[in-house]
Amino acid sequence: MSYIPTYDSLDAIYDTSMVANQGARYQALVDKFEQQYNSKPEFIARSPGRVNLIGEHIDYCGFGVLPMAVDRDVIMAVATTDDDTKIRIANINSKYPAREFDFEGVDKVVTIDASSLEWSNYFKCGYKGMLERARLEKPKGMFILVDGNVPAGSGLSSSAAFCCTAALSVITANNLKMTKQELTEIAIVSERNVGVNSGGMDQSASVLSEQGFALHVEFVPKLKATPVKLPETQPKLAFVIANTLVTADKFVTGPRNYNLRVVETKVGALCLSRALKLSKQSDSYKEVCDLYFDGQSVPEDEQLKQMLTLAEQVFTNQNGYTRSEMAELSGIAEDELVKTYMTRFPVETDLFRMYQRAVHVFGEALRVIQFGKVCHNPPSNSEEVYRQLGDLMNQSQASCAKLYNCSCPEIDEVTKLAIEAGAVGSRLTGAGWGGCTVSLVHENKVPEFIATIKNKYYKKHFPELTDAQLDDAILATKPCSGSAVFTGFK
Repeated sequence: MSYIPTYDSLDAIYDTSMVANQGARYQALVDKFEQQYNSKPEFIARSPGRVNLIGEHIDYCGFGVLPMAVDRDVIMAVATTDDDTKIRIANINSKYPAREFDFEGVDKVVTIDASSLEWSNYFKCGYKGMLERARLEKPKGMFILVDGNVPAGSGLSSSAAFCCTAALSVITANNLKMTKQELTEIAIVSERNVGVNSGGMDQSASVLSEQGFALHVEFVPKLKATPVKLPETQPKLAFVIANTLVTADKFVTGPRNYNLRVVETKVGALCLSRALKLSKQSDSYKEVCDLYFDGQSVPEDEQLKQMLTLAEQVFTNQNGYTRSEMAELSGIAEDELVKTYMTRFPVETDLFRMYQRAVHVFGEALRVIQFGKVCHNPPSNSEEVYRQLGDLMNQSQASCAKLYNCSCPEIDEVTKLAIEAGAVGSRLTGAGWGGCTVSLVHENKVPEFIATIKNKYYKKHFPELTDAQLDDAILATKPCSGSAVFTGFK
């Protein structure tokens, strides 16, 4: 069993190039804590944001993804008291007002109003989830000061970083013995208290990551995270995240975008499993794959290659299928199909593009496996490592844009500019239709690369941005460690 580590040196948490800046940041947090509460903190809890390197829109199809923790994170300085059970929480950023709330009892813990956009709700989520598990009669009172530098709304999962840090603060304050896996599972469920229906990738990456490693997160048959060592190259690998600053309102665009893709993949799996005469009909492409190869010792990458061929044979209409044609192919009555898959989350479309979605899903799942293989057994030539990983990222972007139609003009522009500016691979990361890109760049070229994107994209489209806003919009990162407790401050 693996427990959350406690460190007295920041070298164990951050890349050596980051330690000096982080040391100043942590000390500033401690100093501000003393001003706020007239005492020193007992510890600092920390959890990072994440970026998904490859594996887009395949988690809800059952396939694994490859995120990594970034060096942007949420840190909380904490002191405890036995005098009461009250929580006092403040934020370094003055736009988030200080709050107080109290423990409401073993069964209720704390009330969370999910209809309110209140920053302290994210702390309450971790607090509630952890104490519901622990069943403490009288938890410690806590004094907390928060500093977060994961840009909100950037697609780097600031909310998961906040909830994980909150849960870790409660664990540490109350001397609870919990494993990394338990913290991850609690954080996944607890974040749903603010209306975020999380699948688990964000929290897994935030808690379970290790410095220098990406993380292969699998969802079937249960949540499992395996560290993937990124290759040592000369110059070192660096990933640059650029936020297009375009956001898609899921309530408005969902019926034609995200919700529609979920329907197209689920019904596509039903159609494929029926066409392959499997032992049962499934709406998960991963389960279709598992059922088809049940009892056979076929490597996973070969399975996915065969599934690509089978999907092309079954989905012969590349223009798309009407609802009635889809019902006929699945063998399920049209009204039943609508009731099961298109009622709770309505969809809008002329045709259902099951061919394109299936080819993307199986192809992207294959790219995740291939990316992992390069990491596990890298070529001796550094440039060949860059080329192979970069090619997979570029193929992923092309598939997202042309087969899954989840890119947008701004993402297309940034990824094109990234390649022109020296990146070897660049792709969207997150749901798409806006949000962020991630680019693989030689470490020694990062400053020049960032300057080019700032000039050619941000200065052109967002000339009003301040230097601080620009630094939030585009940032370089390396794979960082996951959740930790730090006690090495003065």
